[in-house]
Amino acid sequence: MLDKLNRNAFISVGLGFILIWLSEATETHVNYTAKPRVVLPPNYVKEIRPPSKKGSPVIVDFSIFVVDINSINVEDMDFRVDMFIHQRWHESRLEIPDDIFEEGDDYVTLLPEVFENFWQPDPYFLNSKIAEIATLTHKFTSVTLYKNKTVRYAARMHAIIACQMEFQLYPMDIQVCPIHIESFSSNNQKVKLRWSNSGVTLNPELKLLQYNLGQPLQLETSDGYMPEKVGNFSRLTVYFRFERQIGHHLIQTFAPSSLVVMLSWFSFWLGLDAIPGRVTLLVTCMLTLVTMFTGADIPPVAYVKALDLWMAGCMLSVFAALAEFVVVKVLDVQYQYQVNRIPKVLPMRISNMEKGQCATVASWEGGAVRSRKATQTPTTPGQTSLQGNGGPPKPARRQSLLSVAWTDTDTGVEKIMWREIDKVSRAVFPILFFVFVLLYWPILLMKSS
Repeated sequence: MLDKLNRNAFISVGLGFILIWLSEATETHVNYTAKPRVVLPPNYVKEIRPPSKKGSPVIVDFSIFVVDINSINVEDMDFRVDMFIHQRWHESRLEIPDDIFEEGDDYVTLLPEVFENFWQPDPYFLNSKIAEIATLTHKFTSVTLYKNKTVRYAARMHAIIACQMEFQLYPMDIQVCPIHIESFSSNNQKVKLRWSNSGVTLNPELKLLQYNLGQPLQLETSDGYMPEKVGNFSRLTVYFRFERQIGHHLIQTFAPSSLVVMLSWFSFWLGLDAIPGRVTLLVTCMLTLVTMFTGADIPPVAYVKALDLWMAGCMLSVFAALAEFVVVKVLDVQYQYQVNRIPKVLPMRISNMEKGQCATVASWEGGAVRSRKATQTPTTPGQTSLQGNGGPPKPARRQSLLSVAWTDTDTGVEKIMWREIDKVSRAVFPILFFVFVLLYWPILLMKSS
């Protein structure tokens, strides 16, 4: 019985020692993570900024490493940027023992929970719609403490930045989009933001789908007055220059539309005996241009863009070709009407000549017949007056025909108006379109540069 009691007492004492050891180890771990009195003095107040000489503001060095830029949205006028941000400032109130540094190192990485007890600057992205710290199992942040009492804060962030874009020169537009970084609660007399030596750097593997990113980036440091917060606040600005690549639009828009306009010129070589083919060609060209430009990815803005002018020039050229066809068809109808009247007038005049009612001279003039009597009137010498049956001269019956056809005085060949218009259009339409192209591209390139 005594042996059993001794055994139980021994087990109880052993369990007690184990529990005491575990409690001490846990308490030590909790004190290390939750109470960072290792570097903070007892009278440290994190709401008060670090002391500075003669009341000068605390200098916070800021730098950005851009990992990726994507989702440049022309409808919402914003873009998304993934980046690492770094802040560095001097905290003279820290008490840093040497035993927290590993051998050979002059810095130590602190846990995020420890950093929550430090004074921190409060910069924010002034023109951001969304700005968040990236997370997976925890927030991607780190705090590094150096022996010279410099604190370095780093975080992986993604932000959606608003950008006021202009599309007058689309698709050769250049968008300059700034990112404004400003201190939120501390004015420029308390906190001064400045770019570090590295400033803003880009990922060398960064590639954009439709844009070229202009280099080098423009950096600015300024003080901005904020009426909402009533004061001047330190501000950093970086300007991203997005230059749209024209190759996609050359292949998808400009080259096909030019070919469609050239295709419409073939209608000038089709005579009016091929009316269905000519109409089908012109209407198909017009519908192709309308479909091409309505289906293009064009920013929905209210003002006129450079692509709109190109679209208007191409559609106007095809529409003019279609209007030219209507004109020549009307002229051809008038010509055929006048020509078909000649066989009815000719037999009547021949019958009158056979009956001897009048001495006439019948002559053809370009497909028409005119009857006239030659009589000599007492006028000035060398002049002859032609009168019909002794009466005054009568107007020629071919006068209406002369507006749609005439005889060339040099060659004696009959010229028909609608055929001549087609011949002239074969040269005039290409020349006018090439003049439009020669004016369009130099002006667009000059403005975009």
